[in-house]
Amino acid sequence: MSELVVIGYDDKFKAEEVRLELLKLQRDYLVDMEDAVVAVKDEAGKVKLHQIHHIVGAGAVGGGFWGLLIGLLFLNPLFGAVLGAATGAVLGALSDVGINDDFMKKLGATLTPGTSALFVLVRKVTPDRVIDEVKSYGGTLLRTSLSKEDEAALQKALDSVKEEQLAENSTSTSP
Repeated sequence: MSELVVIGYDDKFKAEEVRLELLKLQRDYLVDMEDAVVAVKDEAGKVKLHQIHHIVGAGAVGGGFWGLLIGLLFLNPLFGAVLGAATGAVLGALSDVGINDDFMKKLGATLTPGTSALFVLVRKVTPDRVIDEVKSYGGTLLRTSLSKEDEAALQKALDSVKEEQLAENSTSTSP
């Protein structure tokens, strides 16, 4: 069963940085993500979702291939390719893989303008190694499907960065 974790960040680029870090960790087999989406709320208040999977394009390519193949059978490959690509793109646009887009837009609407959130659907994870890598980015848990204990431990790790920064600022400003 997959776990959902949504972390909010105080600037609009931080969620993308963390997603890139998670993708590196996925290549090292430390995390297996089903989906990872960045939501950014711009200064005008509009929420933009940056998906990791581009289903419309993949559907168009696949549909174009099958349309071309079927078109060859009926001696009209160009028409078949165009019809197949259009059908594949429409089916790709209608399918929703991973995290529900409406859920992400609704939660993204609660963000402050100029901030971002990272939505991650995780199949498997090596928690201690992954948390060590992403805690330096900080953040605030907005929503999870984790147990209360795991959620509290993750938020504590994310908060440790803020505490370290506050400690550094107080020692550097002392006379």
